[in-house]
Amino acid sequence: MKLGIYQFDPEWGKKKHNLARIEEKLTNEDNVDLWILPELCTTGYQFTSQQELNKLAEKFPAGFTSNHLQNLSSYIKAGIIIGAAEKTEHGIYNSAAIYENGEYKGIYRKLHLYYEENKYFTPGEASPSVFEIKGVKVGVMICFDWIFPETARTLALKGAQLIAHPANLVLPYCPHAMLIRSIENKVFTATANRIGEEDRTGERLQFIGNSQITDVQGKRLGKLSRNEENILIVDINPEKALDKSINQYNDLLGDRRSKFYYNE
Repeated sequence: MKLGIYQFDPEWGKKKHNLARIEEKLTNEDNVDLWILPELCTTGYQFTSQQELNKLAEKFPAGFTSNHLQNLSSYIKAGIIIGAAEKTEHGIYNSAAIYENGEYKGIYRKLHLYYEENKYFTPGEASPSVFEIKGVKVGVMICFDWIFPETARTLALKGAQLIAHPANLVLPYCPHAMLIRSIENKVFTATANRIGEEDRTGERLQFIGNSQITDVQGKRLGKLSRNEENILIVDINPEKALDKSINQYNDLLGDRRSKFYYNE
């Protein structure tokens, strides 16, 4: 599978502009199987009121953004996983929408909200899902989900070979933690982070870039810089994530003794 990440600095509130930039970049690259884009990259991240968020959030798969992404994934004959604000009758979610070859595959709603996201978004209420894209089982988590090992482990137990990780990371050690998530679960990970800064509330957020793809041994297969808009494309062999053996006596998932683990 050929993975692509587009790391960029979205313009706040300009959905059509941001989608046009995404379309231009993705259509200029050939033979990418799956594109992964940052968290909330169609709207921008920092909101000052619920009213602002209500205005920019959309329904999926019925809204303008979703229709645009379905058409784009059909045109480039690829999968797309992208962070967006999702409006529902139960609240507004920090979500990732999943597409493949013109088909809407589903959505993941962020379980673990970070900092002021808690003021405006509703936390997800469903176990993270695994989606089949190009014959590969792809799990999805969003940004701050990284700090909870249970998120990645749940996806691994559900059969994920790759964990797609749209993000707006600001903490400098986050990319390093994803190396551990790969080792812990023998999965590939792809963190699509943004660059730039936002200062709409009087508190400046500096996003750290450093988008990366890791293999099942926790090695970085590719990494982007902290500040530069760029594309990262890496070939992976997803079948390597099917082998959970550590040696002839140990199996990463098979050796779990879950009855002894603390469970609330």
